[in-house]
Amino acid sequence: MSDQKERTIKQLPPQERPYEKCLKLGCRALSDAELLAVIIRTGSVGDTSVELARRVLSMAGAEQNITGITGLSVSELTRIRGIGTVKAVQIQCAAELSRRMAKAKAQEGLSFTEPASIAAYYMEDLRHEEQECCMLMMLNTRNRLLGEKRLFVGTVNASLISAREIFLEALRYQAVYIILVHNHPSGDPSPSREDLLMTRKIKEAGMLIGIELLDHIIIGDRSYKSLREEKFM
Repeated sequence: MSDQKERTIKQLPPQERPYEKCLKLGCRALSDAELLAVIIRTGSVGDTSVELARRVLSMAGAEQNITGITGLSVSELTRIRGIGTVKAVQIQCAAELSRRMAKAKAQEGLSFTEPASIAAYYMEDLRHEEQECCMLMMLNTRNRLLGEKRLFVGTVNASLISAREIFLEALRYQAVYIILVHNHPSGDPSPSREDLLMTRKIKEAGMLIGIELLDHIIIGDRSYKSLREEKFM
């Protein structure tokens, strides 16, 4: 029989307990591990919830940046000793809630004439993706959003962007302008030769049917490049 005993938060000094610390000092006083421990709620045999949280952050490489947990799947999380399916789902839901809050905040300042605001709007959606994917934004004559659609998920190194699919979707929405946004999983938003060729192809095709490509924005890790700002189009 194991001589390990289940360690609980109550065994910690009061000033080190996340709940008590939050009530006394506010949630901003909690470390990343302590915040995550509140979500995990309970520890396991031999570990408090704070220790489990530290293990999750370590696996995600998130000691310096908590957003690393966003990339962990349920199967990866459950490989961590002490993290079962319930705790894994709790962690994923907390990460998704954070992503949606960040996107809602970015939406408040969204301007289709300002690439930085568009990049901010899509940053949390795209910067964690392990493959390239592309968002199509469709606008009317007043630069108002008619609709947006994720069109393709490509390989790790390239998305297979079809001009035909783009314009079929744009025509369905009766769009006059379109903006493309896609990610680089490497984290470097610098346009590749293929990005530039594809952008030119779509811009020229749009001119023939009366749908203008306003910009093509590439998302990296907390960075972006606007091909219009960079004078590539």
